[in-house]
Amino acid sequence: MYPFWSTVFRIAAFSLLVGAGLSFVNITAEDILGSVGLSPLELWIYLIEFRDWAIPNMILGAFIVVPIWLLFFLIRPPRAG
Repeated sequence: MYPFWSTVFRIAAFSLLVGAGLSFVNITAEDILGSVGLSPLELWIYLIEFRDWAIPNMILGAFIVVPIWLLFFLIRPPRAG
């Protein structure tokens, strides 16, 4: 689990540094979104639509994946040490 949190921390630190650099040269998130034809409100709407699509599909997939994982977990031989 340590490598995961280490990676998350590195990404967060690097993102902070890049964001500070962009802010220093007066580039905002709205400028970047505008260059690809989006407004912050449109991005928010797309994120909500993605969430509304993804959650039911994740639950539906879990009905198949979780029992298969549980079956393999139960029949797998125990690990040494």
